[in-house]
Amino acid sequence: MKNEIYKYLYHELADYEKEGVSLSMEGDPASPMQIVEAHMMREDIAYMRDYVLDEEGDIKEVCFHHVELQEETAAVDTPQNNKKMSK
Repeated sequence: MKNEIYKYLYHELADYEKEGVSLSMEGDPASPMQIVEAHMMREDIAYMRDYVLDEEGDIKEVCFHHVELQEETAAVDTPQNNKKMSK
């Protein structure tokens, strides 16, 4: 399943690149393969996309920035978490 996701991501980014869209990761230029490899190697980190548009509203750049994830239990509103917080 994950391999299919990575293949799709690679093809999507390669298509952007063919259209002349610049790709970057953490502020540095990156190829589709570099971006996919970063996703594969660091599965515990999420990446947020930032789309930069030109004057006509077309995508001219796609930037990837890593996002810190909170622990799953901290983000889930469960009765157990509510009891802990109310004490």
